[in-house]
Amino acid sequence: MNLWTQVDSNKRKSIFLIFGFTVFVVALGWLFSYVYDSYTILAIAIFIALFQALLSYYAGDAIVIATSGAREIQKKDNPMLWNVVENLAITSGLPMPKVYIIPDPAPNAFATGRDPKHASIAVTVGLLERLDKNELAGVIAHEMSHVGNYDIRLSTIVVVLVGVIAVLSDIFIRSRIFGFGRRDSRNEGGQLIAILAIVAAILAPIVATIVQLAISRKREFLADADGALLTRYPEGLASALEKISGYKQPMTHVSSATTHLYISNPLGAEGEKEEGFFSKIFSTHPPIKERIKVLRQMDI
Repeated sequence: MNLWTQVDSNKRKSIFLIFGFTVFVVALGWLFSYVYDSYTILAIAIFIALFQALLSYYAGDAIVIATSGAREIQKKDNPMLWNVVENLAITSGLPMPKVYIIPDPAPNAFATGRDPKHASIAVTVGLLERLDKNELAGVIAHEMSHVGNYDIRLSTIVVVLVGVIAVLSDIFIRSRIFGFGRRDSRNEGGQLIAILAIVAAILAPIVATIVQLAISRKREFLADADGALLTRYPEGLASALEKISGYKQPMTHVSSATTHLYISNPLGAEGEKEEGFFSKIFSTHPPIKERIKVLRQMDI
């Protein structure tokens, strides 16, 4: 598959998922508002979700860096890593991000920051010890692609949508339990809508989580393709992923809330599941074997 074709395909799929997600939120909000004959519930949910999103948007990168135990470096601290990041930043036309090293033996890396001007890239000691320069360049190119594609901003938008759905469902279920503000549903149509609303309130958060994870997986495929396009050497990233997947121990300092940021699941063997349908849809990352296969089928 041509690299440009892979990138365009992943972008289209991500846009489709975001559009469907937004329509789902609006439909759910309308359904709950109809049952209660009030749009207050929708307004409250949106306000709470936006507040949470703004906090994570402006302070999320600092929180992630702090919880990972990463240490910012300058060129003199690790010239090889610095030069790889600097060269790829120049090649991609992006500003030089801040560079961090995480004192952890597990090979992994992540990018964070709300836009290219506020971006940071962190790699573990284990990654630096196990990869050669071409493999390291593949990983850094992958992370630079996340920065260039504004994936952190996209993730924030998705978090807002998931948050709205979760708050909407929670408020609706609690209101039904305590009997607040119900529209008269004695007629058959009203009863049907009320039942649909209850079912939606229970299933919506699960569906929202599945969609969120699907978007996360699509962005990983896109970053793989963009990273390979940046280096013009897909094998570098493919080989790096093979080495990363061979390390089965989890990272020392990692939160389940930040696992989607890493190039590979940082929980090690604990985070790996059998490649069945349900395990795939509840995973933050595509199976590494599948990513490697796609990379090695790409033509440049």
